[in-house]
Amino acid sequence: MVTTLFTAFALVLGARAGMAETFAYVGNADSNDISVFKIAENGEMTPVQTAAFTGVEKPGASTPLAITPDHRVLIAGIRSQPFVAVSFAIDQKTGLLSHIGNGPLADSMANIATDRGGKVLFSASYGGNKVALNPLAADGVVGEPRQVIPTGLNAHAFLPSPDNRFVFATNLGSDQVLRFAFDAGTGALTPSDQPAVKTPEKSGPRHFVFHPNGKFVYLVHELNGDVAAYGYEAKSGAWNEIQRTTALPEGFNGKDSGQKPWAADIHITPDGRFLYASERTTNTLTAYKVDGSSGKLTTVGSVPTEKQPRGFNIDPTGHYLAAVGELSDGMTVYAIDQSSGALSKLKSYATGKKPNWVEFLTLK
Repeated sequence: MVTTLFTAFALVLGARAGMAETFAYVGNADSNDISVFKIAENGEMTPVQTAAFTGVEKPGASTPLAITPDHRVLIAGIRSQPFVAVSFAIDQKTGLLSHIGNGPLADSMANIATDRGGKVLFSASYGGNKVALNPLAADGVVGEPRQVIPTGLNAHAFLPSPDNRFVFATNLGSDQVLRFAFDAGTGALTPSDQPAVKTPEKSGPRHFVFHPNGKFVYLVHELNGDVAAYGYEAKSGAWNEIQRTTALPEGFNGKDSGQKPWAADIHITPDGRFLYASERTTNTLTAYKVDGSSGKLTTVGSVPTEKQPRGFNIDPTGHYLAAVGELSDGMTVYAIDQSSGALSKLKSYATGKKPNWVEFLTLK
């Protein structure tokens, strides 16, 4: 009996010791660095590193981050001159970052993302009204821009479709989402004659996320606070609107208060059951329950969060959400109720200055 209990206990310890560890990476624009946290199974965060941007002196407007599909390289976009992408190797045992090298970006890029194969880097310039494609070297360093393509006003997000056949760019100032065909073999983009979707006037389409099942896409609009759900047609890359709701908390009345909506980020849980959006005027996060069959959203409710929550993300287990505040220099972690999707605050942590982006990674 004792031997059996000891063996079982040893197996539990061994499983825990062998469990893949998860890390959160926070991009800090004003301190020009990345705060690295290790997250425990109970959601507790432990700061383990502050990784400075080598060769960068001036702060930028924000610090977009991207992790390559093989989980070996983290790339940060620098929005001060000279505009560069800083690549870090991710230690596969400790999660710590080590600088590899810097590569040129075409402009001040508000958003960066790799293609699904990790061969190229997509980027979008809000002020430059353009998108670009850079090749990625085998070590993860960004090469010279291969394509720079003008867009409508204020390109904000530029992300690939789940099957890597299309890349979509929001144009916040032109109220549209542009569609590009992507050839993964040649690493080339071809613009479409027509946008994938036109959004309401002065709505300001900003960030979007695909449902894990690939059948739906969700878009947050900065200027009116809308969250729209679209059916996604993989063959043509078409978006078809099926619902429109809001990221604004209940009771918000901008006309009376003189405040304007200022929505920012949007993410979905890995299992596709819950969606979240951040809103900066009210400093809130709004939760939605997702119907996996229809793609439609049911609002769960809003919670207060960090001041000016430009960025947040969800851990790979779908149990925790971490939001950062540009004006609070902090990050708050929430537990996600697995039945309702409601958020409950766990704890807050100090970050670098002007945090605006969060990436999670579970080591293989």
